[in-house]
Amino acid sequence: MLIQVWRFITLLLAALSLTMESAHVLELPQKMQYDAQMYTAVNSTLYRYFALVGGVYQVSSIMASFVLVFLIRRHRQTFIWTLAGATTLLLAFVIWIAVVAPVNAEVAEAHRSAPETVPALWMQLRNRWEYGHAAGFIVQLIGYCALLISVIREIPMEHP
Repeated sequence: MLIQVWRFITLLLAALSLTMESAHVLELPQKMQYDAQMYTAVNSTLYRYFALVGGVYQVSSIMASFVLVFLIRRHRQTFIWTLAGATTLLLAFVIWIAVVAPVNAEVAEAHRSAPETVPALWMQLRNRWEYGHAAGFIVQLIGYCALLISVIREIPMEHP
């Protein structure tokens, strides 16, 4: 029972985390057409809670997935898929840390020290920020699918 409950928690957290990156991907085509003022206005207001909520989802899903790896370590047919899912979710977070977080930090510093430079700075860093989120989405989706496969693999196959 513990494994089933933990799988549910892990899949729920991973799905919620995936929704955050999915939103970025769905917005990307339109946002890439915005001028500096519009892009700055959107990015300065729309994502206020993404870091708080999305960060909790993402880190929690990673932690939950590695706990799940530990819980199912003796279940050979699901272990590899669960480990792959957990590792891939971690990789998505590493991508965010390496690609997106530095942009966020640079823009936040510009907001504090020289707000008038923020629109130009966003235009300079926009591709890195947007495509960093897109890469994170792809990697998170792969991780989520691996976790789903780990559940499906354990379902007994019925033979007619």
